[in-house]
Amino acid sequence: MGRKGISALFFPSSKTLNSSPSFPITHMPSSLSHTFSVSTMEENVENAESIITKWDPDSSSNTKFGYLFQQNRREATNFLKSVKDLQRAMHFLASENSASDKLVLAQKLMQTAMKRLEKEFYQILSANRDQLHPESVSSGSKSSNPDDGEDAELEKAGQSITEVERASAPAMADLKAIAECMIGSGYGKDSGLLKFTRSTGKYLSKMIENWLNVVKIAVKTLFAGEKVLCNHVFPVSKTIRESCFAEITREGALNLFMFPELVSKYKKSPERIFRFMELHGALSKLWPETESIFDFESTSGIKLQALTSLHKLSHSVCIILSDFQSSIQKDSSRTLVTGGGIHPLTESSMSYLSSLAEYSETLSDIVADCPFSENSSPFPESYTIDRSKPAASVHLAWLILVLLCKLDRKAELYKDVALAYLFLTNNLQFIVEKVQTNPLKELLGEEWVCRHTKKVKLYALSYELQAWNKVLTSLPGESSSAMSPEELKDCFRRFNATFEEAYQKQTTWIVPNRKLRDELKVSIARKLVPMYKEFYEAHLGDLIGEKNLEVLVRIGPDDLGNYLSDLFHGTPFASSFSSSSSFNLQGCMLMPR
Repeated sequence: MGRKGISALFFPSSKTLNSSPSFPITHMPSSLSHTFSVSTMEENVENAESIITKWDPDSSSNTKFGYLFQQNRREATNFLKSVKDLQRAMHFLASENSASDKLVLAQKLMQTAMKRLEKEFYQILSANRDQLHPESVSSGSKSSNPDDGEDAELEKAGQSITEVERASAPAMADLKAIAECMIGSGYGKDSGLLKFTRSTGKYLSKMIENWLNVVKIAVKTLFAGEKVLCNHVFPVSKTIRESCFAEITREGALNLFMFPELVSKYKKSPERIFRFMELHGALSKLWPETESIFDFESTSGIKLQALTSLHKLSHSVCIILSDFQSSIQKDSSRTLVTGGGIHPLTESSMSYLSSLAEYSETLSDIVADCPFSENSSPFPESYTIDRSKPAASVHLAWLILVLLCKLDRKAELYKDVALAYLFLTNNLQFIVEKVQTNPLKELLGEEWVCRHTKKVKLYALSYELQAWNKVLTSLPGESSSAMSPEELKDCFRRFNATFEEAYQKQTTWIVPNRKLRDELKVSIARKLVPMYKEFYEAHLGDLIGEKNLEVLVRIGPDDLGNYLSDLFHGTPFASSFSSSSSFNLQGCMLMPR
């Protein structure tokens, strides 16, 4: 088999690649012809489903069938035909309705078929390595004179090629058939990559998904397999081996590695960063193989294209991260979150950062080489950050700090200082909880979590002081023993008024986190209930006989817990400061013990 035969193994003729579905020309009316075409394409999908599903490599029932090209060569031929028919059907259905159920099914079947063909390709290469090994095919063609020069080298190459053709013709035919099928289905130079610039964003995500499925197979199976074959067929001539491999792979590999660069030129919307990082991660993981496979001088342009795509993707990710930071800093909304709850900016930002954390390895590779604004606006001196951590950890910590600074500005919009502190408590608690429940915790570390948990408690304490200090100071404390009845009545009136005011306001406030909500109620109760109970029990007896005592003393110590349980649900409660239950309770408390 000559050089032309090797080339044909992976690159079918342009006629084969560029051919479009052809159907017998009829004179049916256009509507009837269209119906017939739809029916034919859907039938192709159904026929393909039967055989592709049977040979699904991920199916547990597949183990009984083994390898397709070993077990049933006729069925192998039918499998390849079904894949080609499926590809034609996909093109037709996509032009008709890109969201059709049949097209979705066809795409899934195509992915399954590619997995099967990849497995078959590996198996055939592995099973025929002995036949293709340079030592075994060249031992009978060694020249008696090692110094015969170039003519002898070419003669040896010719003898080796003849032996390889004879020993491995069936395997080569199968590899050629599989390669043609895979290339025709989107793995070769006419796979649609060159049409990319004419595509719209609507189909970009699907194209990226297809590329991610393609690139691993292309590098580790097709290109690597081609390198192996060239090395085996031309073991004695590096020049011929390099020239053949470069001619066969150059255009297809360049187009394959150009795709990420083209994607990076699309609009850099925040959600697109994840696709960019998926492309970057796939290229990075395949770089060792890429560098090894394309190690000839004549294929250096292929490696350069892969590196260019990595650089362009990195640059795009950096731009999106910078834009994300700017969007937080420039958020100008002055709408107050009712009840001091979680701000939409907090929710959206933390959701985005949590998703970024799932790409920490790729993100670290990228941000390590990107200039970020924390370099010009460093962390505050009081804000310690372990810069020995991965670059992603440092940058995500910086972005959270940017968010916290913005939330400080948002809190200033509240006229009620207590509500402003509750807002900060809620939002920082939400951030800490988000960090603790996803990969952000591993990136930011336990120290970060502990530091910000303490800050939540400080915010909560500030809220309590601002919200309940007026109620607490309405009671006289230890100096109440010498108070006159009128002074006592004034104390009860002040307590009733301040407590009811705090209650009415804070039933409309909200603490979404149940644990935090309960902790705040317990903390308030520990400060308020003992103090009020001491005053209540010490002086209620001094007011027995006063007119309208049930109105004057409306709240019993045990009632406080019930009232506090109404707080932080965001739902105002109707005033329920009834005197009956409290007054009955105080009567029981005055009974002799």
